[in-house]
Amino acid sequence: MGMNKPKRVGILTSGGDCGGLNAVIRAVVRRARDYDMEIYGIKGATQGLMNRPVEAELLDIKKVSGILRYGGTILGTVNKGNPFAYPMPDGSICDRSEEVIEGYHKLGLDALIGIGGDGSLAILRRLAQQGNMNLVAVPKTIDNDLGTTENSIGFNTAVSVAVEALDRLTYTAISHSRVMILEVMGRDAGHIAVSSGIAGGAHVVLIPEIPYSLDEVCDRLMNRALRGFNFSTMVVAEAVKTPAGESVKYTNSLGQSLYGGIGQYLGDQISTRTGMESRVTILGHVQRGSTPSPLDRILGAAFGVAAVDLIAEKQYDRMVAWVNREVINVPIAEAIAKYSAVDIHGTLVRTAIGLGTYVGEVGKMGKMGEMGEVGKMGEIE
Repeated sequence: MGMNKPKRVGILTSGGDCGGLNAVIRAVVRRARDYDMEIYGIKGATQGLMNRPVEAELLDIKKVSGILRYGGTILGTVNKGNPFAYPMPDGSICDRSEEVIEGYHKLGLDALIGIGGDGSLAILRRLAQQGNMNLVAVPKTIDNDLGTTENSIGFNTAVSVAVEALDRLTYTAISHSRVMILEVMGRDAGHIAVSSGIAGGAHVVLIPEIPYSLDEVCDRLMNRALRGFNFSTMVVAEAVKTPAGESVKYTNSLGQSLYGGIGQYLGDQISTRTGMESRVTILGHVQRGSTPSPLDRILGAAFGVAAVDLIAEKQYDRMVAWVNREVINVPIAEAIAKYSAVDIHGTLVRTAIGLGTYVGEVGKMGKMGEMGEVGKMGEIE
């Protein structure tokens, strides 16, 4: 009687790290036992497939034991170095996509599970189509801006970190009679800001999707003081623009233009206009590196199991997604085509307004979708 060769499946994490990635990896390895699959962890995303020899290792139950609670990813990741436009040491740009594809086939893979955001998944899908690679995708982004899933891996952990920070800042605000401003990530979407602002009891929440009046912000803060409240807290998303419509960015040592600094801009304006003392905290990558929340561990487990099931059923070019408390799957092309901004007329914005939180000039907004082009700011999510 002949022996069937085990199916070889690769798995990689791409884009920015976040809580819950290791939960996916663990679930994939554990579920793969039921189908006699071998899981190969690829190091450093597509860079691992590009390197020679290919950087990958066979993952077994022992190697993923205990990683459920680890932050980051045991496989490593990159958020730059698009293989279709790879920056070379001499400053030139080179298409190295065929090297990635060759790495996939050198490993003898039957399928690949890619965990990433819209940018990463777009690159992986293009590679898969070009190189006859069987791809299944898992959504990962703290921004939660993939439109076909209600939750992506990492979002809930990022919100939890922001809420904890806001809780701590509130005590300092009360103690020193200050306005405390927390600047959070989210790229061009305000999901982290509005969610953490509600959960943390912020008095002002500013997000990219809704214009605001600096005069109104200052009036709200002054009115609180006149009513006897000696402190206020604000949450602002990193992509919020100045009233003049300018993004606040900085250029890092690699020449990348990144968001950062809108909180300090607002703090200076508030102090100048009101005389109130303000302090600004930019939460930054702390939102990515935390121990994953229970929800992200659950999502990671559910997505990992579902991804392996899709491979067993030979359903490729699909992404798993979370909708109505169930895991479904959708075409990857559809998943990355639908951008999910904060619904300015949705439950969260209505809730914030109902609580008395200033979230901007909602009444002056037009219909949903009247937004500019979404910028990627030099990083692959």
